[in-house]
Amino acid sequence: MAENHSAGQIRDLKASPLDLNIHRPEEPAGELENQNLWSRSLARKWTVTLFLGTCLLYCARMTTPVCAVSMAADFHWSKIDSGLVLGGFFWGYCFTQILGGHASDKVGGERVLFISAASWALITAGTPVLAHLGPHTLALMTVARVLMGLLQGVFFPSLASLCSQRVVEAERGFLMSTMHSGSHLGTLLAGGMGSVMLDRYGWESMFYCTGLLAGLWAVTVKYYLLRDDIAVNQMEKRSEIQPSLSRKRWLHLFKKPPVWAMVFAHMCICSTSYTLLSWLPMFFKESFPHATPWVYNVVPWLMAIPSGLCGGFVSDFLITKGYSVASVRKIMQFGAMGLSSMFILPLSGSVSFTSAVVFISAAVGFTTFTAGGVSVNVQDLTPSCAGALYGFMNMMGALMGLVLVSFSGYLIEVTLSWSVVFSLVTLVNVTGLGVFLVFGDAQRVDRQEDGQLIVV
Repeated sequence: MAENHSAGQIRDLKASPLDLNIHRPEEPAGELENQNLWSRSLARKWTVTLFLGTCLLYCARMTTPVCAVSMAADFHWSKIDSGLVLGGFFWGYCFTQILGGHASDKVGGERVLFISAASWALITAGTPVLAHLGPHTLALMTVARVLMGLLQGVFFPSLASLCSQRVVEAERGFLMSTMHSGSHLGTLLAGGMGSVMLDRYGWESMFYCTGLLAGLWAVTVKYYLLRDDIAVNQMEKRSEIQPSLSRKRWLHLFKKPPVWAMVFAHMCICSTSYTLLSWLPMFFKESFPHATPWVYNVVPWLMAIPSGLCGGFVSDFLITKGYSVASVRKIMQFGAMGLSSMFILPLSGSVSFTSAVVFISAAVGFTTFTAGGVSVNVQDLTPSCAGALYGFMNMMGALMGLVLVSFSGYLIEVTLSWSVVFSLVTLVNVTGLGVFLVFGDAQRVDRQEDGQLIVV
């Protein structure tokens, strides 16, 4: 299955992507782009920092859901009121995906990450103050959640832009997998903090603690990593020659089958992941009422951390061994959508509690392989505008997720059966996977025939 490469290509793959002297003469402005690559020591610092940043991002995101029951009791919210507050995040989250990615492509993802993190850290820490300002608590909390979504919506598009500008393709999979593993750790950390702090110190302590940690992370990025960062200055020079947003350039990219195949596959796996995340707790509670809640709330997401890291390592390993990038992306996506569906589908029948936990853990674990598939494929196809395009596909994934989650609830209400939901999830996964396997690719498409970059 491995393809033969020229000696020069093999040297490029085996060389460190963090070596500032790597030269790619086939790319326009190659010398300037190579100067953007991280040094090995700086890459290690950024990898650890971004992992912690993603962890804190999800801690802050999950703080309100964790505290929702206590806040509803204090402020006498109904289920509709609580849903309004919680749902506000996703509307804000969808709105800034493209803008955040485009800004990162222009001025560098590091600065966008710092500004957004400092802002949502302040909002998180200030949420208890807003809640006690006056009688309009519900409106203030809804606005706070919308703002949180707006500010956090730029995070993953900025990561995609950052990775495409700082790391070559042979090591992008592991970096993105590491970042996604941080999200699972953040979800677990928020739940653990909530179980300890809510009863002892009140729901306000969760917001103060998470906001303080996120603020410290932003300060660290500002004064420890952004200072004297030559690559950021190079990005400023690079942005001067890049054209602005253009409908013509967007249309040109979306005429390419690999682009819309990638977007569609990302929409499918995002929507099915949102559906599982939203409905699995209720599935276990109704199907196994006497089961221990922490088992099915913790074990699947705990398994996702090593699984994600392993998937990223495997994808980069296969590329360095000579497998084509397109083949590796499809292999990883088959694991994320194909193998995971093989473990989801048995839940449509009668299974024991232990089997259900094992199947769900395996499915969630394989789903993380998408970090080495379509999530990083955008950096293969359009490295010059990876942030903006990733923002678009992430926005579409979130919107499709909202639709699929709501439709799943309707099906459960009408059919009184969980099997139809798991069958629907499998169908969506298989459809997205099929489109990506047929039309997906990893060759750059952000160039015109004369070699000029097509930058959105």
